[in-house]
Amino acid sequence: MLALFLALLMASASLHTGNPRGEKAFPKREDRRPLCVRCCGPSDQPASFTASRYARMTSDSTYSVPKVHPIIDLMILKGEKGEMGDRGISGPEGKAGEQGLRGQNGRKGQRGQPGPPGNSCKQHYVAFSVGRSKPLHSDDYYQHVTFDTEFVNLYKHFNMFTGKFFCYVPGIYFFNLNVHTWNYKETYLHIMKNEEQAAILYSQPSERSIMQSQSLMLDLQEGDEVWVRMFKRERENAIYSEESDVYITFNGHLIKPAIE
Repeated sequence: MLALFLALLMASASLHTGNPRGEKAFPKREDRRPLCVRCCGPSDQPASFTASRYARMTSDSTYSVPKVHPIIDLMILKGEKGEMGDRGISGPEGKAGEQGLRGQNGRKGQRGQPGPPGNSCKQHYVAFSVGRSKPLHSDDYYQHVTFDTEFVNLYKHFNMFTGKFFCYVPGIYFFNLNVHTWNYKETYLHIMKNEEQAAILYSQPSERSIMQSQSLMLDLQEGDEVWVRMFKRERENAIYSEESDVYITFNGHLIKPAIE
């Protein structure tokens, strides 16, 4: 079949070239046109370009079939990933952005454990102890009791001139009043908080003098004052003391401050 096809092809060529003998007519070099072949892989060859057609074209001397060079896919030659290089120098800091909106409040956390005790230097101390070395007789309905002997007066919270304790540290205080009664005379005293009586020390008239005492605790705020006054009723009222001996004392100290 291939020989018959070639014979027919040669006969057709002789008719067109006017060569009755059927001699081969070679086209001029400038008329030789190269075969157009797509630069693609074997899998991308056009479906019409079959093996039989390629054989017919190569058997014909009028065609010049160029050589087809294989195309190498450079992607398959990619090597392994290299190691990361050293970190470069940081660039300049950018401009600060605008302040964002305030976020929503989070949930309240759990209560923490108690902390360690504070420094002892920060604890508050208040204490006083004063006495009176002179007797006192009531000559008015109310009479302020003053003191002339200072045993303890920490930070000078007790004013010896006015006879009053002034509260600088709020908290719970303990107070104590001790007096010596006078023979055949009534003893009637008030422990005062500001202008109100907080406690009473009382002793009926007797032929023998005795020691009387009164104690109490008070919750004081800053600026409160604690002092002692004598209260006169229909009978004479008096307390006893001597220059050489102190029979009348007034004491107070802080038990627990309101501010830790």
